[in-house]
Amino acid sequence: MKITVFSGSHKGREGNTLIMVEEFLKGAEEAGAETENIFLIEKNIRYCRGKFECWLKTPGMCTIRDDMADLLPKFMASDIVVFACPVYFDNVPAIMKTFIDRLAPVLLPHFEKDEMGEYRHSKRYEKFPKIAVISNSGLPGQTNFEVESLFFKRLARTFHTELIAEIYRGEGEIFRGKSNIMLKPLLGKYRKVLRCAGRELVENQKLSEKITRELENPIIPASIYIKFGNEEWDRLCEEKKFD
Repeated sequence: MKITVFSGSHKGREGNTLIMVEEFLKGAEEAGAETENIFLIEKNIRYCRGKFECWLKTPGMCTIRDDMADLLPKFMASDIVVFACPVYFDNVPAIMKTFIDRLAPVLLPHFEKDEMGEYRHSKRYEKFPKIAVISNSGLPGQTNFEVESLFFKRLARTFHTELIAEIYRGEGEIFRGKSNIMLKPLLGKYRKVLRCAGRELVENQKLSEKITRELENPIIPASIYIKFGNEEWDRLCEEKKFD
């Protein structure tokens, strides 16, 4: 099984989402999966021009010459594609949306009805990768992912596939406290759950209710997270006054 992660954080290898992805992939590899984590910020991906040339002039291929020429085949060659990104203003970051827009060549221009009676573009290929999502938010609570969750559900429908796992973690900045003696065991426990999720997805093509509940449990109470978060922002703002 091939799992490809497309990491869409503007912070690249410094983002909190990466911590989640790395633990998830450890579990997937333990279950025998071949994995790859691609950092979109390190790629040259230009905006879709909306000229439909990938449907008319060069069917199945974009006429823009950039790194999507390599990334699109990697997308289609995967058994599971993981979209990994933080929440930016209730949705995916710009770099992730740009990448997704450029996946248009895998579809056909023609319209068809789906099983729910809605219309979508027909599929160019018989088999599409299944989709999973890993995302974090600087704010506490699962409601921060409502828009993103709906977006990826619709995206799976658009690409004629299944959304088989959604892993959302509020309190994202808590990962930066990994050296804190009180947080270390709590973060260690959460990392183990992420590894279990990686193994389960490879073995069962879905996550159990038990693992899903454990993934969604707060690591620390929201009130404590907000208190220390605001204190940290106060400290940073004060420091900047004297830069």
